[in-house]
Amino acid sequence: MLRIAIIDDHQIVRTGFREMLADEMGFELAFEAASAEEAQTLLRQNPANVLLLDLSLPGQSGVDFLRNLRQRDTETRVVILSGFPEDRYALSLLRHGADGYLCKDCTEEELITAIRTVAQGRRYLSPRTAELLARDFTEGGSVAAHEKLSDRELQVFLRLARGETVSAIAELLHLSAKTVSTYRSRLLEKLDVSSNAELAAYAIRNGLIDEPPPN
Repeated sequence: MLRIAIIDDHQIVRTGFREMLADEMGFELAFEAASAEEAQTLLRQNPANVLLLDLSLPGQSGVDFLRNLRQRDTETRVVILSGFPEDRYALSLLRHGADGYLCKDCTEEELITAIRTVAQGRRYLSPRTAELLARDFTEGGSVAAHEKLSDRELQVFLRLARGETVSAIAELLHLSAKTVSTYRSRLLEKLDVSSNAELAAYAIRNGLIDEPPPN
């Protein structure tokens, strides 16, 4: 019996995926969680084989959760659920420890296939992700600048892009403000931008964060 957990802050999304899994033989719902913090607690109480993980969570992001999980657990399989197409995030998240990547508009067949694939210890690659990997290989690693960031750099980048302060990021990630400032300087250089506003513009342009609504 495969135990599946759904981690997404939107109840309607969790309900939709739960219903897609309900009739599949050999699947059991371990738990649902609306935040990374809740998922961490529930995962200790209710072990799961496969996590369906949203990236955009309140508080600790899906990227943060994935990084923390991989520091202590390499066995639990993680399939990223994203509203962004594979071009935006898939290769980067696979490099940072995810086992698969699914867009939220996936079909039931795609979801089941992804879960069964990662549960067998393999990576789930959609046709589009496989194409991106092949292109990355044949072009000698020609990928977007943000896909070359380390997991910690990616964490700091996304938080800066969302407007969080250096001190707030330092407290959340248990780093010194000086260390976060060093990461910020490194990000400005690697992404060839000169300010937090340009970091945010880069993130929006590449579909890494949602564009804020107009005032």
